[in-house]
Order: sequence, then structure tokens, then C-alpha cells
Amino acid sequence: MKVKAVLSEERVTLPEVREVLAQVEAERIASEKEMSYELRKSIEHANQTSKMPADKSRELVKELLTLEKMKPDIAYRIANTAPRSRDELRAIYAKEKFSLTGEELDAIVGIVQNYL
Repeated sequence: MKVKAVLSEERVTLPEVREVLAQVEAERIASEKEMSYELRKSIEHANQTSKMPADKSRELVKELLTLEKMKPDIAYRIANTAPRSRDELRAIYAKEKFSLTGEELDAIVGIVQNYL
């Protein structure tokens, strides 16, 4: 399949992707169409790595974006990976030009824990 043009772009979290892929899978099963290898692997990956429901992941992103040193890229990465410790969170911030204090890291981990 060739893509001719991109009509719109929107950031979504991995749990939201999982929901969309579940709908696609259900449609394919209902119409008895064969799923491609890539689609099956995408569904498998989304199911294995999603750690929260889609609505909670979107709420988490919104709450994270209210924090001072939070960029949209990082907020979506945090929602996708749901870090449970300071070390996991530091790995997400590793490429940034600034570092967070222990209190800021703990605050973010606490917010994530509220959504799990």
C-alpha cells in the first residue's frame, strides 16, 4: 500500500493505538479478511506493552503537561512506558539538556502511579 498524502497528524498514546488496532482486528475477523504479518505484530506489541486504559493514558498526558519542565514528547513517552521508578524516568529524560531534581522525579512517578 502506498501513501499518497498525509491528511492530518495527531499524537496518540500506545493504549489508544491498542484500541484502534483492536477495532481493526475485529473488523478483519468479522469480514474474514486475512491480517498481514505487520498488523498481527503491531497488535501483539500494543497488547503486550500497554499498561493502562486509553482514557487514563490521555488523562495522564494532560496532567503531565501541566508540570513546569514537561514537553509533549516526554509526556507521551511517560504515558506509553509508565515508569515506576526514578531510574526509569531518568532514562526518558537522558537526552534532555536539563535534569530534574529528586522531588520532581518523585512527583512524576507519583502521578504515574495514580493512573496505574
